[in-house]
Amino acid sequence: MPRPSPAQLSRRERQIMDIVYRFGQATALDVLEHMPDPPSYSAVRAMLRVLEEKGHLKHTRAGRRYVFLPVVSRGEARRAALANVLHNFFGGSVGQVVATLRDIKSPELSPTEIDELRALIDQVKEEGR
Repeated sequence: MPRPSPAQLSRRERQIMDIVYRFGQATALDVLEHMPDPPSYSAVRAMLRVLEEKGHLKHTRAGRRYVFLPVVSRGEARRAALANVLHNFFGGSVGQVVATLRDIKSPELSPTEIDELRALIDQVKEEGR
């Protein structure tokens, strides 16, 4: 069965998935309490059901409540989302992604982050030989 694509999620569905990933699991009430400008409780329950039907969530029962858990790990979801951005916005060019990240006016890279990037580049160079 193919993995669900994060690109197929609406804004609200992404918000719900972010909450579930942040806490590892969530009930409809958890989602309602942490969602910005939340819809009604029944709308949250309906969206959770849709996310389950799409293959993004699964549930277990805890008493009378359903507890929702992500189907894929957060790491897998990150890789899939980034691969989608890489393909759709940068034509598959990792170099363009890094250049764009550098252009963003965000805090400077720490010496540790620079060392990690150098190590990754060295690893890629070694694998290419």
